[in-house]
This record gives sequence, structure tokens and C-alpha cells, in this order.
Amino acid sequence: MLRYVCFISIPNNKRIRPLTQSKPISPLRRRMLDDMTMRKLAPQTQVQYVRAVERLTRFLGRSPDQADAEDLRRFQLDLVKRGTSAPMINTTITGLKFFFDVTLSAPERLAKMSPVHEPRKLPVVLSPEEVTRLLEAAPNLRARARCRWPTVPGFALQKS
Repeated sequence: MLRYVCFISIPNNKRIRPLTQSKPISPLRRRMLDDMTMRKLAPQTQVQYVRAVERLTRFLGRSPDQADAEDLRRFQLDLVKRGTSAPMINTTITGLKFFFDVTLSAPERLAKMSPVHEPRKLPVVLSPEEVTRLLEAAPNLRARARCRWPTVPGFALQKS
């Protein structure tokens, strides 16, 4: 029986810890893990890519190497219909791109998949009145100076 290392995320300290399991592993998964190891992908990236292929496998109900371009298009449509966030869809597409491009050498199957545009949020801009109130609320001259001086790389106020 083959042994493999699976990585889990620990929520408290966000570290990745290896977890060894005695579970059979398919040759296709072994090849993908080897491809990711050869390219020195980060452990969390490897976890996300494997999860992407697992999600596709569950959706198809068969081996992911049998998927064609139309299956992948239907899978992305299903992700959108289920309300999956844009970053998660893009991460899934990236994982599948690695799987089909590198592991299977079949990039043409991804022809109907495309990344989802993530709308960017505009930063909050204070009105002149709000800036005045902010500066007036500063307890001393030093605090006011910190609010007024632009951020300059390499510049920091020293404590007196």
C-alpha cells in the first residue's frame, strides 16, 4: 500500500502541517503531486490544486482525465450557480489548468473555461470636513503631524 502526505491547515496559527495517511493513491494523483513537487509549489498551493481536481471529480462522477472541454464548461457554470466566490472559482480554474496543462498535457480541454472578473472596491476617500475633524481629534502636535505627513518609504518617526 502506498503512503502519501496530505497537508492540513491549522486555523489558529495558519500553519501547514503534514498529515501522513495510509490510504491508496491513484497513479494520476501521484503524478500530479510529483509534478507539483518538481516545480516546488508551496504546500498550500498543492492542497488547493488537489482540491480543485477533487471537486471536478465529484462533479463528473468519473476520473477527471476523461473530462472534455464541455464537461469543464458545465463544471464552471455549476460553480457559479452554487454561488462560489470569484476568488475560489479562479483558484479552481488555476488548479485545473495545472492539472490539464502539466499533468495530462492536454491544454485544449480548458478552451471553454475562463477566469472570473473580481470587482475591485474603491478605497474610502475622506471629505475635507472629515479630514479636518480627524486632525482636530488628534491629542497633540505629534499625532497631528503623523496624520499630515505623507507616507514615504523608509521614513519613520522616532520616539523622543
